[in-house]
Amino acid sequence: MISDRIRRPALLDKIVSAEEAAALIKDGMIIGMSGFTRAGDAKAVPISMAARARTEPFKITLITGASLGHDVDRMLTEAKVLTRRMPFQADRTLRAAINRGEVMFIDQHLSETVEHLRSNQLGPIDYAIVEAAAITEEGNIVPSTSVGNSASFAVLAKKIIVEINLSQPAELEGLHDIYFPGKRPTRVPIPVVTCDSRVGFPFVPIDPDKIAAIVVTDEKDSASTIEPQDADTSAIASHLIRFFEDEVEKGRLDLTLQPLQAGIGTIANSVLTGLADGPFHHLRMYSEVLQDSTFDLFDAGKLAFASGSSITLSTACADRVFADFRKYKEHLVLRPQEISNHPEVIRRLGVIGINTALELDIYGNVNSTHVNGTHMMNGIGGSGDFARNAFLSIFVTKSLAKDGKLSSIVPMVPHVDHTEHDVDIIVTENGLADLRELAPRERAREIIQNCVHPSFREALMSYFERACARGGHTPHLLEEALSWHIHAQATGTMHKS
Repeated sequence: MISDRIRRPALLDKIVSAEEAAALIKDGMIIGMSGFTRAGDAKAVPISMAARARTEPFKITLITGASLGHDVDRMLTEAKVLTRRMPFQADRTLRAAINRGEVMFIDQHLSETVEHLRSNQLGPIDYAIVEAAAITEEGNIVPSTSVGNSASFAVLAKKIIVEINLSQPAELEGLHDIYFPGKRPTRVPIPVVTCDSRVGFPFVPIDPDKIAAIVVTDEKDSASTIEPQDADTSAIASHLIRFFEDEVEKGRLDLTLQPLQAGIGTIANSVLTGLADGPFHHLRMYSEVLQDSTFDLFDAGKLAFASGSSITLSTACADRVFADFRKYKEHLVLRPQEISNHPEVIRRLGVIGINTALELDIYGNVNSTHVNGTHMMNGIGGSGDFARNAFLSIFVTKSLAKDGKLSSIVPMVPHVDHTEHDVDIIVTENGLADLRELAPRERAREIIQNCVHPSFREALMSYFERACARGGHTPHLLEEALSWHIHAQATGTMHKS
Protein backbone atom coordinates (compact mmCIF):
# COMPACT_ATOMS: atom_id res chain seq x y z
CA MET A 1 0.00 0.00 0.00
CA ILE A 2 1.17 3.51 -0.77
CA SER A 3 0.41 4.52 2.83
CA ASP A 4 3.20 2.15 3.92
CA ARG A 5 5.64 4.22 1.87
CA ILE A 6 4.15 7.66 2.59
CA ARG A 7 3.45 7.40 6.29
CA ARG A 8 2.52 11.04 6.89
CA PRO A 9 -1.16 11.11 5.85
CA ALA A 10 -1.22 14.84 5.06
CA LEU A 11 1.34 14.24 2.30
CA LEU A 12 -0.90 11.84 0.37
CA ASP A 13 -2.65 14.89 -1.04
CA LYS A 14 0.66 15.91 -2.66
CA ILE A 15 0.68 12.93 -5.03
CA VAL A 16 0.61 14.15 -8.64
CA SER A 17 1.64 12.88 -12.07
CA ALA A 18 5.20 13.22 -13.31
CA GLU A 19 3.95 15.74 -15.88
CA GLU A 20 2.37 17.90 -13.17
CA ALA A 21 5.55 17.80 -11.10
CA ALA A 22 7.71 18.64 -14.13
CA ALA A 23 5.55 21.72 -14.79
CA LEU A 24 6.86 23.20 -11.54
CA ILE A 25 10.34 23.56 -13.05
CA LYS A 26 10.82 26.97 -14.71
CA ASP A 27 13.39 28.49 -17.02
CA GLY A 28 16.63 29.51 -15.33
CA MET A 29 16.16 27.39 -12.20
CA ILE A 30 18.94 25.51 -10.41
CA ILE A 31 17.87 21.92 -9.84
CA GLY A 32 19.46 19.42 -7.47
CA MET A 33 18.63 15.87 -8.52
CA SER A 34 19.32 12.58 -6.75
CA GLY A 35 21.42 9.93 -8.41
CA PHE A 36 24.93 8.61 -7.94
CA THR A 37 26.44 6.30 -10.57
CA ARG A 38 23.05 5.28 -11.99
CA ALA A 39 21.63 4.43 -8.55
CA GLY A 40 18.83 6.14 -6.66
CA ASP A 41 18.21 8.61 -9.47
CA ALA A 42 14.94 10.38 -10.13
CA LYS A 43 13.35 8.43 -12.96
CA ALA A 44 10.02 9.99 -13.96
CA VAL A 45 10.10 13.75 -13.43
CA PRO A 46 13.27 14.48 -15.46
CA ILE A 47 11.93 12.46 -18.39
CA SER A 48 8.71 14.49 -18.24
CA MET A 49 10.83 17.64 -18.10
CA ALA A 50 12.53 16.62 -21.35
CA ALA A 51 9.19 15.89 -23.00
CA ARG A 52 7.78 19.25 -21.92
CA ALA A 53 10.82 21.16 -23.18
CA ARG A 54 10.19 20.03 -26.74
CA THR A 55 7.05 22.15 -26.90
CA GLU A 56 7.77 24.62 -24.08
CA PRO A 57 11.52 25.33 -24.16
CA PHE A 58 13.32 26.07 -20.90
CA LYS A 59 16.83 25.70 -19.54
CA ILE A 60 18.21 24.75 -16.14
CA THR A 61 21.43 24.24 -14.25
CA LEU A 62 21.47 20.60 -13.16
CA ILE A 63 23.47 19.41 -10.16
CA THR A 64 23.56 15.75 -9.15
CA GLY A 65 25.72 13.49 -7.04
CA ALA A 66 27.33 11.77 -10.00
CA SER A 67 26.09 10.09 -13.19
CA LEU A 68 22.42 9.33 -13.85
CA GLY A 69 20.70 6.27 -15.25
CA HIS A 70 17.75 5.75 -17.61
CA ASP A 71 19.33 7.96 -20.30
CA VAL A 72 18.16 11.04 -18.40
CA ASP A 73 21.23 13.10 -19.32
CA ARG A 74 20.79 12.13 -22.96
CA MET A 75 17.11 13.08 -23.03
CA LEU A 76 17.67 16.38 -21.24
CA THR A 77 20.53 17.20 -23.62
CA GLU A 78 18.55 16.35 -26.73
CA ALA A 79 15.66 18.49 -25.45
CA LYS A 80 18.17 21.34 -24.90
CA VAL A 81 17.18 21.65 -21.23
CA LEU A 82 20.72 21.75 -19.86
CA THR A 83 22.70 24.95 -19.85
CA ARG A 84 25.08 24.00 -17.01
CA ARG A 85 25.85 20.57 -15.55
CA MET A 86 27.90 19.46 -12.55
CA PRO A 87 29.79 17.73 -10.95
CA PHE A 88 30.00 14.48 -12.97
CA GLN A 89 28.39 12.76 -15.97
CA ALA A 90 28.88 9.64 -18.03
CA ASP A 91 26.57 10.07 -20.99
CA ARG A 92 27.81 10.02 -24.59
CA THR A 93 25.28 12.55 -25.89
CA LEU A 94 25.88 14.99 -23.05
CA ARG A 95 29.64 14.52 -23.42
CA ALA A 96 29.44 15.53 -27.07
CA ALA A 97 27.42 18.65 -26.19
CA ILE A 98 29.97 19.54 -23.52
CA ASN A 99 32.83 19.20 -25.99
CA ARG A 100 30.97 21.34 -28.54
CA GLY A 101 30.63 24.03 -25.86
CA GLU A 102 26.83 23.81 -25.81
CA VAL A 103 26.61 22.74 -22.16
CA MET A 104 28.91 24.30 -19.60
CA PHE A 105 30.25 21.42 -17.52
CA ILE A 106 31.87 22.09 -14.15
CA ASP A 107 34.11 19.13 -13.33
CA GLN A 108 34.39 19.01 -9.57
CA HIS A 109 35.71 16.83 -6.77
CA LEU A 110 32.65 15.02 -5.49
CA SER A 111 33.28 16.06 -1.90
CA GLU A 112 33.13 19.77 -2.77
CA THR A 113 29.76 20.45 -4.39
CA VAL A 114 27.70 20.63 -1.21
CA GLU A 115 30.37 22.71 0.49
CA HIS A 116 29.90 25.30 -2.27
CA LEU A 117 26.13 25.17 -1.82
CA ARG A 118 26.32 25.49 1.94
CA SER A 119 28.62 28.53 1.73
CA ASN A 120 26.48 30.26 -0.94
CA GLN A 121 29.22 30.02 -3.58
CA LEU A 122 26.68 28.04 -5.61
CA GLY A 123 22.92 28.11 -5.70
CA PRO A 124 20.48 28.48 -4.15
CA ILE A 125 18.71 25.30 -5.21
CA ASP A 126 15.20 26.05 -6.45
CA TYR A 127 13.95 22.47 -6.48
CA ALA A 128 15.41 19.21 -5.22
CA ILE A 129 14.08 16.21 -7.14
CA VAL A 130 14.93 13.14 -5.07
CA GLU A 131 14.06 9.47 -5.16
CA ALA A 132 12.98 7.89 -1.88
CA ALA A 133 12.06 4.47 -0.59
CA ALA A 134 9.68 6.04 1.94
CA ILE A 135 8.59 9.16 3.81
CA THR A 136 8.33 8.75 7.58
CA GLU A 137 5.50 9.72 9.92
CA GLU A 138 7.34 12.98 10.63
CA GLY A 139 7.77 13.72 6.92
CA ASN A 140 11.44 12.84 6.74
CA ILE A 141 12.82 11.26 3.55
CA VAL A 142 14.26 7.74 3.44
CA PRO A 143 16.66 7.61 0.44
CA SER A 144 16.79 4.61 -1.86
CA THR A 145 19.98 3.04 -3.27
CA SER A 146 22.08 6.17 -3.15
CA VAL A 147 22.54 9.22 -0.98
CA GLY A 148 25.04 11.21 -3.03
CA ASN A 149 24.18 14.89 -2.66
CA SER A 150 20.41 14.34 -2.43
CA ALA A 151 20.22 14.75 1.35
CA SER A 152 21.80 18.18 1.21
CA PHE A 153 19.77 19.13 -1.86
CA ALA A 154 16.59 18.36 0.07
CA VAL A 155 17.70 20.34 3.12
CA LEU A 156 19.00 23.34 1.18
CA ALA A 157 16.38 23.57 -1.59
CA LYS A 158 13.46 25.98 -1.51
CA LYS A 159 11.08 23.17 -2.52
CA ILE A 160 11.26 19.38 -2.94
CA ILE A 161 9.74 16.95 -5.42
CA VAL A 162 9.89 13.38 -4.09
CA GLU A 163 9.72 10.29 -6.28
CA ILE A 164 8.55 7.34 -4.17
CA ASN A 165 9.86 4.30 -6.01
CA LEU A 166 7.90 1.15 -5.13
CA SER A 167 10.49 -1.05 -6.84
CA GLN A 168 13.10 -0.04 -4.29
CA PRO A 169 13.00 -2.49 -1.36
CA ALA A 170 11.31 -1.24 1.80
CA GLU A 171 14.19 -2.96 3.62
CA LEU A 172 16.44 -0.08 2.57
CA GLU A 173 15.03 1.89 5.51
CA GLY A 174 17.62 1.94 8.28
CA LEU A 175 20.54 1.49 5.88
CA HIS A 176 21.48 5.17 5.63
CA ASP A 177 23.55 7.38 7.90
CA ILE A 178 22.81 11.03 7.13
CA TYR A 179 25.27 13.42 8.75
CA PHE A 180 25.86 17.07 7.92
CA PRO A 181 29.10 18.82 8.89
CA GLY A 182 28.68 21.99 10.92
CA LYS A 183 29.41 25.50 9.75
CA ARG A 184 32.90 26.82 9.28
CA PRO A 185 35.06 28.06 10.96
CA THR A 186 33.84 26.35 14.15
CA ARG A 187 33.07 22.97 12.58
CA VAL A 188 33.88 20.00 14.81
CA PRO A 189 35.63 16.90 13.47
CA ILE A 190 33.41 14.41 11.66
CA PRO A 191 32.97 11.58 14.19
CA VAL A 192 33.40 8.71 11.70
CA VAL A 193 36.27 6.75 13.23
CA THR A 194 35.61 3.30 11.74
CA CYS A 195 33.95 2.12 8.54
CA ASP A 196 30.89 1.03 10.51
CA SER A 197 30.52 4.25 12.55
CA ARG A 198 26.94 5.53 12.55
CA VAL A 199 26.87 9.20 13.44
CA GLY A 200 23.70 10.65 11.88
CA PHE A 201 20.08 9.94 11.01
CA PRO A 202 18.63 6.96 9.08
CA PHE A 203 16.63 9.51 7.07
CA VAL A 204 16.95 13.02 5.64
CA PRO A 205 15.45 15.42 8.20
CA ILE A 206 13.37 18.05 6.39
CA ASP A 207 10.46 20.39 6.90
CA PRO A 208 7.61 18.42 5.24
CA ASP A 209 5.98 21.69 4.22
CA LYS A 210 8.77 22.04 1.64
CA ILE A 211 7.47 19.00 -0.26
CA ALA A 212 5.68 20.48 -3.27
CA ALA A 213 4.83 17.23 -5.05
CA ILE A 214 5.14 13.46 -4.75
CA VAL A 215 5.32 11.19 -7.79
CA VAL A 216 4.92 7.43 -7.40
CA THR A 217 7.17 5.31 -9.64
CA ASP A 218 7.94 1.63 -9.98
CA GLU A 219 11.13 1.26 -11.99
CA LYS A 220 14.42 -0.34 -11.02
CA ASP A 221 17.80 1.38 -11.18
CA SER A 222 19.70 1.13 -14.43
CA ALA A 223 22.10 -1.78 -14.31
CA SER A 224 25.80 -1.12 -14.16
CA THR A 225 27.78 -1.50 -17.38
CA ILE A 226 30.71 -3.36 -15.85
CA GLU A 227 32.34 -5.91 -18.14
CA PRO A 228 33.55 -9.29 -16.84
CA GLN A 229 37.17 -9.89 -15.93
CA ASP A 230 39.57 -10.52 -18.78
CA ALA A 231 43.21 -11.59 -18.91
CA ASP A 232 44.50 -8.05 -18.44
CA THR A 233 42.31 -7.15 -15.46
CA SER A 234 43.07 -10.52 -13.88
CA ALA A 235 46.79 -9.81 -14.30
CA ILE A 236 46.38 -6.36 -12.72
CA ALA A 237 44.59 -7.96 -9.76
CA SER A 238 47.36 -10.57 -9.41
CA HIS A 239 50.08 -7.91 -9.34
CA LEU A 240 48.20 -5.98 -6.70
CA ILE A 241 47.58 -9.07 -4.55
CA ARG A 242 51.31 -9.88 -4.62
CA PHE A 243 52.06 -6.28 -3.65
CA PHE A 244 49.68 -6.47 -0.68
CA GLU A 245 51.17 -9.80 0.37
CA ASP A 246 54.63 -8.24 0.27
CA GLU A 247 53.43 -5.28 2.35
CA VAL A 248 52.11 -7.76 4.93
CA GLU A 249 55.43 -9.61 4.96
CA LYS A 250 57.26 -6.31 5.56
CA GLY A 251 54.94 -5.46 8.45
CA ARG A 252 53.33 -2.41 6.81
CA LEU A 253 49.91 -4.09 6.59
CA ASP A 254 48.23 -7.12 8.08
CA LEU A 255 45.92 -9.54 6.32
CA THR A 256 42.90 -7.32 7.02
CA LEU A 257 44.67 -4.60 5.02
CA GLN A 258 43.28 -1.06 5.48
CA PRO A 259 39.79 0.15 4.44
CA LEU A 260 39.45 -0.18 0.67
CA GLN A 261 38.09 2.25 -1.91
CA ALA A 262 37.63 1.48 -5.58
CA GLY A 263 36.49 3.81 -8.30
CA ILE A 264 33.65 2.92 -10.62
CA GLY A 265 34.41 0.79 -13.65
CA THR A 266 35.42 -2.60 -14.94
CA ILE A 267 39.10 -2.53 -14.01
CA ALA A 268 38.72 -1.35 -10.42
CA ASN A 269 35.78 -3.72 -9.90
CA SER A 270 37.81 -6.64 -11.25
CA VAL A 271 40.75 -5.80 -9.01
CA LEU A 272 38.56 -5.89 -5.91
CA THR A 273 36.93 -9.14 -7.01
CA GLY A 274 40.43 -10.57 -7.39
CA LEU A 275 41.10 -10.03 -3.69
CA ALA A 276 38.81 -12.99 -3.02
CA ASP A 277 41.64 -15.20 -4.32
CA GLY A 278 44.17 -13.79 -1.85
CA PRO A 279 44.85 -14.69 1.80
CA PHE A 280 43.08 -11.58 3.10
CA HIS A 281 40.15 -11.65 5.51
CA HIS A 282 37.87 -9.36 7.53
CA LEU A 283 38.30 -6.69 4.87
CA ARG A 284 36.48 -3.37 5.15
CA MET A 285 35.47 -0.83 2.55
CA TYR A 286 35.18 2.94 2.86
CA SER A 287 34.25 3.86 -0.67
CA GLU A 288 31.83 5.76 -2.88
CA VAL A 289 30.17 3.11 -5.03
CA LEU A 290 29.46 -0.40 -3.81
CA GLN A 291 29.69 -2.50 -6.97
CA ASP A 292 29.35 -6.20 -7.77
CA SER A 293 32.79 -6.80 -6.28
CA THR A 294 31.58 -5.65 -2.86
CA PHE A 295 28.97 -8.38 -2.74
CA ASP A 296 31.29 -10.95 -4.34
CA LEU A 297 33.66 -10.34 -1.42
CA PHE A 298 30.79 -10.62 1.07
CA ASP A 299 29.71 -13.91 -0.47
CA ALA A 300 33.31 -15.18 -0.42
CA GLY A 301 33.47 -14.50 3.31
CA LYS A 302 36.25 -11.95 2.82
CA LEU A 303 34.46 -8.66 3.55
CA ALA A 304 33.22 -7.68 7.00
CA PHE A 305 31.70 -4.24 6.33
CA ALA A 306 31.22 -1.76 3.50
CA SER A 307 30.49 1.96 3.70
CA GLY A 308 29.56 3.83 0.53
CA SER A 309 27.31 6.43 -1.03
CA SER A 310 25.49 4.23 -3.54
CA ILE A 311 24.85 0.63 -4.55
CA THR A 312 25.30 0.15 -8.30
CA LEU A 313 25.00 -3.41 -9.53
CA SER A 314 24.67 -5.51 -12.64
CA THR A 315 21.25 -7.03 -13.22
CA ALA A 316 22.32 -10.50 -12.08
CA CYS A 317 24.02 -9.20 -8.94
CA ALA A 318 21.10 -6.90 -8.07
CA ASP A 319 18.66 -9.79 -8.36
CA ARG A 320 20.80 -11.86 -6.01
CA VAL A 321 21.43 -9.11 -3.47
CA PHE A 322 17.94 -7.66 -3.20
CA ALA A 323 16.31 -11.08 -3.06
CA ASP A 324 18.04 -11.57 0.30
CA PHE A 325 18.92 -8.02 1.33
CA ARG A 326 18.65 -8.66 5.07
CA LYS A 327 21.70 -10.92 4.73
CA TYR A 328 23.80 -7.91 3.75
CA LYS A 329 22.07 -4.97 5.41
CA GLU A 330 23.75 -5.17 8.82
CA HIS A 331 27.12 -5.05 7.05
CA LEU A 332 26.35 -1.94 4.98
CA VAL A 333 25.87 1.80 5.35
CA LEU A 334 25.19 4.51 2.78
CA ARG A 335 26.36 8.06 3.51
CA PRO A 336 26.21 11.47 1.83
CA GLN A 337 29.06 11.77 -0.65
CA GLU A 338 30.62 14.68 1.21
CA ILE A 339 31.16 12.18 4.06
CA SER A 340 32.09 9.12 2.00
CA ASN A 341 34.60 11.30 0.14
CA HIS A 342 35.65 13.63 2.93
CA PRO A 343 39.44 14.17 3.06
CA GLU A 344 39.45 14.28 6.87
CA VAL A 345 37.83 10.85 7.17
CA ILE A 346 39.82 9.27 4.33
CA ARG A 347 43.09 10.38 5.92
CA ARG A 348 42.03 9.29 9.41
CA LEU A 349 40.92 5.80 8.38
CA GLY A 350 44.01 5.17 6.26
CA VAL A 351 42.08 4.21 3.15
CA ILE A 352 43.72 2.27 0.33
CA GLY A 353 42.40 4.02 -2.79
CA ILE A 354 42.23 2.14 -6.10
CA ASN A 355 41.26 4.30 -9.08
CA THR A 356 41.49 4.09 -12.84
CA ALA A 357 43.72 6.22 -15.04
CA LEU A 358 42.84 7.19 -18.59
CA GLU A 359 46.57 7.69 -19.15
CA LEU A 360 49.66 8.59 -17.16
CA ASP A 361 53.15 9.81 -17.87
CA ILE A 362 56.58 8.53 -17.02
CA TYR A 363 56.69 10.52 -13.77
CA GLY A 364 53.30 9.36 -12.49
CA ASN A 365 51.08 12.32 -13.37
CA VAL A 366 47.60 10.93 -14.11
CA ASN A 367 45.00 12.10 -16.60
CA SER A 368 41.56 10.76 -15.65
CA THR A 369 39.31 13.00 -17.68
CA HIS A 370 40.49 14.45 -21.01
CA VAL A 371 41.22 12.78 -24.35
CA ASN A 372 44.17 14.56 -25.98
CA GLY A 373 44.02 17.12 -23.20
CA THR A 374 40.91 18.78 -24.61
CA HIS A 375 37.87 16.51 -24.82
CA MET A 376 36.06 15.62 -21.61
CA MET A 377 35.19 12.00 -20.94
CA ASN A 378 33.23 11.73 -17.67
CA GLY A 379 34.91 13.84 -15.00
CA ILE A 380 37.28 13.50 -12.08
CA GLY A 381 34.59 12.12 -9.79
CA GLY A 382 35.85 11.14 -6.37
CA SER A 383 39.29 9.93 -7.42
CA GLY A 384 40.94 13.18 -6.35
CA ASP A 385 39.33 13.08 -2.92
CA PHE A 386 40.91 9.70 -2.31
CA ALA A 387 44.20 10.06 -4.20
CA ARG A 388 45.34 13.11 -2.25
CA ASN A 389 44.40 11.67 1.15
CA ALA A 390 44.76 7.90 0.93
CA PHE A 391 47.19 5.78 2.94
CA LEU A 392 48.05 4.23 -0.42
CA SER A 393 47.02 5.91 -3.67
CA ILE A 394 46.88 3.27 -6.40
CA PHE A 395 46.06 3.85 -10.06
CA VAL A 396 45.31 0.97 -12.41
CA THR A 397 45.02 0.92 -16.20
CA LYS A 398 45.58 -1.36 -19.12
CA SER A 399 48.83 -0.39 -20.82
CA LEU A 400 47.28 -0.20 -24.29
CA ALA A 401 44.16 1.33 -25.81
CA LYS A 402 42.48 1.26 -29.23
CA ASP A 403 43.59 -2.28 -30.08
CA GLY A 404 47.20 -1.56 -29.23
CA LYS A 405 47.49 1.63 -31.28
CA LEU A 406 47.79 3.88 -28.23
CA SER A 407 49.97 3.62 -25.15
CA SER A 408 48.33 4.50 -21.84
CA ILE A 409 51.75 5.59 -20.60
CA VAL A 410 53.20 8.56 -22.45
CA PRO A 411 56.10 11.03 -22.13
CA MET A 412 53.83 13.79 -20.78
CA VAL A 413 50.08 13.78 -20.19
CA PRO A 414 48.33 16.72 -21.92
CA HIS A 415 45.98 17.13 -18.95
CA VAL A 416 46.74 16.45 -15.27
CA ASP A 417 44.07 15.49 -12.76
CA HIS A 418 46.35 13.84 -10.19
CA THR A 419 49.90 15.09 -9.89
CA GLU A 420 52.83 12.80 -9.23
CA HIS A 421 52.68 13.90 -5.59
CA ASP A 422 49.36 12.07 -5.13
CA VAL A 423 50.25 8.79 -6.85
CA ASP A 424 51.97 5.99 -4.94
CA ILE A 425 51.44 2.85 -7.00
CA ILE A 426 50.86 2.27 -10.73
CA VAL A 427 49.60 -1.12 -11.95
CA THR A 428 49.08 -2.40 -15.49
CA GLU A 429 48.78 -5.96 -16.78
CA ASN A 430 52.57 -5.89 -17.29
CA GLY A 431 53.51 -5.18 -13.70
CA LEU A 432 53.51 -2.80 -10.74
CA ALA A 433 55.56 0.32 -10.10
CA ASP A 434 56.02 1.34 -6.46
CA LEU A 435 56.76 5.07 -6.62
CA ARG A 436 56.91 5.79 -2.91
CA GLU A 437 59.92 7.86 -1.82
CA LEU A 438 61.40 7.93 -5.34
CA ALA A 439 62.79 10.97 -7.14
CA PRO A 440 61.42 11.73 -10.62
CA ARG A 441 64.21 9.99 -12.52
CA GLU A 442 63.77 6.89 -10.36
CA ARG A 443 59.99 6.98 -10.84
CA ALA A 444 60.37 7.08 -14.61
CA ARG A 445 62.59 4.01 -14.76
CA GLU A 446 60.25 2.12 -12.41
CA ILE A 447 57.21 2.91 -14.54
CA ILE A 448 58.86 2.24 -17.91
CA GLN A 449 60.44 -1.05 -16.86
CA ASN A 450 57.43 -2.46 -15.02
CA CYS A 451 54.25 -1.00 -16.50
CA VAL A 452 54.75 0.05 -20.14
CA HIS A 453 53.72 -2.40 -22.84
CA PRO A 454 56.75 -3.98 -24.59
CA SER A 455 55.68 -2.51 -27.94
CA PHE A 456 56.22 1.02 -26.56
CA ARG A 457 58.90 0.40 -23.93
CA GLU A 458 61.96 1.01 -26.09
CA ALA A 459 60.60 4.27 -27.53
CA LEU A 460 59.67 5.57 -24.10
CA MET A 461 63.05 4.67 -22.60
CA SER A 462 64.75 6.42 -25.53
CA TYR A 463 62.73 9.57 -24.85
CA PHE A 464 63.60 9.46 -21.15
CA GLU A 465 67.33 8.87 -21.65
CA ARG A 466 67.60 11.68 -24.20
CA ALA A 467 65.72 13.95 -21.82
CA CYS A 468 68.10 13.04 -19.00
CA ALA A 469 71.06 13.95 -21.20
CA ARG A 470 69.59 17.43 -21.48
CA GLY A 471 69.22 17.62 -17.69
CA GLY A 472 66.75 18.74 -15.11
CA HIS A 473 65.14 17.36 -11.96
CA THR A 474 62.18 16.17 -14.06
CA PRO A 475 63.74 15.77 -17.53
CA HIS A 476 61.66 16.45 -20.62
CA LEU A 477 62.15 17.22 -24.29
CA LEU A 478 59.53 19.90 -24.65
CA GLU A 479 59.54 19.72 -28.43
CA GLU A 480 58.70 15.98 -28.21
CA ALA A 481 56.73 15.75 -24.97
CA LEU A 482 53.32 15.71 -26.68
CA SER A 483 54.49 14.30 -30.00
CA TRP A 484 52.92 10.91 -29.30
CA HIS A 485 49.47 12.50 -29.04
CA ILE A 486 50.06 14.67 -32.10
CA HIS A 487 51.13 11.63 -34.13
CA ALA A 488 48.07 9.68 -32.97
CA GLN A 489 45.75 12.52 -33.98
CA ALA A 490 47.27 12.54 -37.45
CA THR A 491 47.64 8.80 -38.04
CA GLY A 492 45.46 7.00 -35.48
CA THR A 493 48.42 5.40 -33.72
CA MET A 494 51.26 6.35 -31.37
CA HIS A 495 53.53 3.85 -33.10
CA LYS A 496 56.10 5.60 -35.29
CA SER A 497 57.37 3.48 -38.15
